Amino acid sequence: MRAAALLLAGVGLTAMAQGPLVEGKADSAVRVLIFEDLQCSDCAAFRAMLDGKLLPRYGNKVAFEHRDFPLAKHAWARKAAVASRYFQGLRLETAVQFRQEAMKAQRQVSAETFEGWLRGFCEKHGLDAEKASAALGDAKLGALVEKDFQDGVARGIARTPTVLVNGEPFIETFTFEEIAKGIETALKENGIQ
Repeated sequence: MRAAALLLAGVGLTAMAQGPLVEGKADSAVRVLIFEDLQCSDCAAFRAMLDGKLLPRYGNKVAFEHRDFPLAKHAWARKAAVASRYFQGLRLETAVQFRQEAMKAQRQVSAETFEGWLRGFCEKHGLDAEKASAALGDAKLGALVEKDFQDGVARGIARTPTVLVNGEPFIETFTFEEIAKGIETALKENGIQ
């Protein structure tokens, strides 16, 4: 029994770590792909819009799929993306919390203080800080981040956030009304009320 539970837990962790982080209705035909950098201030503004307006309005109809796109100019963005992948393997909600809190803390975090901030996040949420720190060097998690990044490059993405609503791009700064119009169009095209 215990061996079966461990096997299932391992399979679940691998599957979660390898798939995209999705908020909202994961099986929706309407997909909003969010290429984001956890150190990007425009991404933080979009995160606030996502939490405050988009998820409350569309979370039961639309899949909001996060893709890591850490820009080279941001010193701790790639480490944060890897950490998010680690937390996603533990629990999807923890990965979402990590992304939210990392974006809110952008002004307080630097390349030099990131790992200390990560430890503080772990302590606050009852997580093993040693394992989280060790995960920053995990080649498999790093490869998942790189896969997202290369997918973005292949799509012509260069700035963050770039949000694709059924393929229509919204880049860096845009209003709730603009993206809501795109989502409403996509819902209508897919016959979703």
